Amino acid sequence: MTLELFGLGLLFSIALCVHVVRTGQNMMWLYIILLISPLGGIIYLIAVVIPSLAGGPTARKAREAARETLDPTRDYRNAKAAVDDSPTVNNRMRLAAAAGALGRWDEAESLYRAAAQGVHAEDPALTYGLAQSLVELGRHGEAAPLLEQLEKTYPRTPQTALQLGRAYEGLGRIAEAEGPYQYAAMRLPGLEGLARQAAFLARTGRRQEAQDSLTEIDKRLERTNPRFRKEGRQWRDLAGEAISRAR
Repeated sequence: MTLELFGLGLLFSIALCVHVVRTGQNMMWLYIILLISPLGGIIYLIAVVIPSLAGGPTARKAREAARETLDPTRDYRNAKAAVDDSPTVNNRMRLAAAAGALGRWDEAESLYRAAAQGVHAEDPALTYGLAQSLVELGRHGEAAPLLEQLEKTYPRTPQTALQLGRAYEGLGRIAEAEGPYQYAAMRLPGLEGLARQAAFLARTGRRQEAQDSLTEIDKRLERTNPRFRKEGRQWRDLAGEAISRAR
């Protein structure tokens, strides 16, 4: 009986390895399936095979999350190869976004700035990307005018409001930062807007309000799809740490 189970487990692992190769998955899955058998195979089945059969946006997000965990620089490498092959504005924007996702904000800033030339000088997506990079780099004085111009020219978005709130806070313009933070917290998908607002409230002496926001974050996190809780916990931690430091 034990030998039969071993044989079935081996066939199961081989079948999954064939699936990895034929569907072009990250080769790291081969090591996971073979070295952590049978648990590795079960993880691959849940993370890749079942979502691929189910289809739909949730399935795509699950596959993307799995790929990102195993190979976090994949999108960056692909984007860089695209720029090397064809340095178009769209390819540079894609590479800048991938660099920012890895925390390489100096590189992202350079790419956005290089792309925002000529007829693209006032492109809102490029301007926003450049402003976000400057906020992340702590260069709030350069970011604020770009974001203010965006809000004068185009309808306010939660993303622009969030970066403007951060820029104003970085410049010590606390009263002006409150409105954009509130706007983003109420409208931005996910937990980032609410978490950054909670951190802002904590840093500006409104600890009880920050704690109330943290409680709301915890409630939302409980209802979040398990596949996406890791990102949610990161924003929860950002708010929690700011509140702890404010004590």
